Amino acid sequence: MDTPTTTALDDPLRAALEGPQAHLAVRRGEAVRFHPDVGPFLAPPASPQEWRDAASLGEVMVVRTSGPLEVPGDWTLEREIPGVQMVLDDAVPTPTAADAQMVLLDDTDVDAMLALVGRTKPGPFARRTRELGVYLGIRDDMLGLVAMAGERMHVAGACEISAVCTDPAVRGHGLATRLILAVAAGIRARGETPFLHASADNTTAIRLYEQLGFRLRARPSFVAVRAPSNPEDS
Repeated sequence: MDTPTTTALDDPLRAALEGPQAHLAVRRGEAVRFHPDVGPFLAPPASPQEWRDAASLGEVMVVRTSGPLEVPGDWTLEREIPGVQMVLDDAVPTPTAADAQMVLLDDTDVDAMLALVGRTKPGPFARRTRELGVYLGIRDDMLGLVAMAGERMHVAGACEISAVCTDPAVRGHGLATRLILAVAAGIRARGETPFLHASADNTTAIRLYEQLGFRLRARPSFVAVRAPSNPEDS
């Protein structure tokens, strides 16, 4: 199995945008981010010029940072969310039988996915987020799509599990566990390491991830920044 480099997991946004997911990126000079229809994420700018270039890529963007982020004075730091990064080192349990409820989600499911995200608030999710990787879901005959999980940042040797969400009406039945393990098994089958991010204060989710074998690797932050209203041309 390939082992992700330390650098890739320390800065997975840049590693994804300049690597396996470069086809979903938009660039301006030195700055690079996911297309706005894919997600709000911007690779952390490392120079004043990169910040100037980034100013033309969107109004509000999210930067994942593992250290202090020096935001220029003409930008606004809107919100900072302390987080955790966790990795799954051990083998994923192999299901003894196919999960008849679980389905592979595609473009025809995007409206239902967005509606579920709206009800559960798992984090940023846009109309083209599904293009980041495999998304699995569970449907209810009456309620429609009630749970899902999928892939987000993809770096050399590792892939992030994200958008884990369950409708409040069906929580407590282990749907998230089944989905996480299924997505992780798919990542493992490609010879890659599953990893994920969570808000540091989401102790319920972190406890679940620990029970499934994930270990704490790092404590990054997610920082929402607003570009200046009249970005300087460069």
